[in-house]
Amino acid sequence: MQEIYKKLRRYEIRIRKAITAQMQGDFHSVFKGSGLEFDDVRAYQYGDDVRTIDWNVSAKGHGTFVKTYKEEKEQTIYFIFDVSASEYIGTEGSQKIDVGKEICGVLTLSAIKEQSQVGMICFSDQKEKYIKAGKGAKHAHTIINSIYKLEPKSEKTDLSKAILFALNVIKRKSVIIFVSDFIDEGYTHNFKALAKKHDVIAIHIYDQREAKLPNLGIVPLFDKESKQTIWVNTSSSSFKRNLGGNLHYKRKELELFCRKHQVNYLAVKTMEDYVPDLIRLFKVRNKTKKSA
Repeated sequence: MQEIYKKLRRYEIRIRKAITAQMQGDFHSVFKGSGLEFDDVRAYQYGDDVRTIDWNVSAKGHGTFVKTYKEEKEQTIYFIFDVSASEYIGTEGSQKIDVGKEICGVLTLSAIKEQSQVGMICFSDQKEKYIKAGKGAKHAHTIINSIYKLEPKSEKTDLSKAILFALNVIKRKSVIIFVSDFIDEGYTHNFKALAKKHDVIAIHIYDQREAKLPNLGIVPLFDKESKQTIWVNTSSSSFKRNLGGNLHYKRKELELFCRKHQVNYLAVKTMEDYVPDLIRLFKVRNKTKKSA
């Protein structure tokens, strides 16, 4: 585990330095969410945004009042981490599950350093591990140890059930980092509800083998989740088109959904350096939240 911590720490430092440099000294937090919480009311002044008027207070007849806010000093971060069997695709040591663990670990260290509370939900088609949000280095180590030592009980996937669990246990508005390959159906209704209640980041991990298989002729493919074997002709041009096209379509569909519902979307490919992608993501988030 010491080697893992060293690797995660190097990535975390690299991300922090890069964002700080690119934001030209205006770096606040890689986890900047809504950033504001209700503080008080004051009398309306010319130029105030009418959307901040507190109509309940103003209706009492003593004038027009607007709500004032203060910057949140403490952010709550929750990871929803997909540990189902479909995550175990890719080169040994760089499978989707490995990349997901690293990303969760790196961002946990960053969040804890910024005095944020961090929690974790690991899921398949059931809750595999739930850690309530907490603070401090010891809590970060607990989370990282848990995800690296976890042996899931189920190999199936149910994103809808995972999201529903998160909606039920996370009461306060939080930053939700959803790490998955998003290979499932029928979860968008609950995902929409999650995005409405929380500040959501979707990190979509995929492997090139899901879009392109080598020419091996007719071979058996075993689905770990359904426990079924199917025979496919990997040399067939139609099979290649369908395989690559399906992944591309699913990615675009998810990306459009995220854009529509104000979810930050990031696609991460195994075997590639994901740090620059995370830097770009948080650079965009800082700019967006600053201008909001």
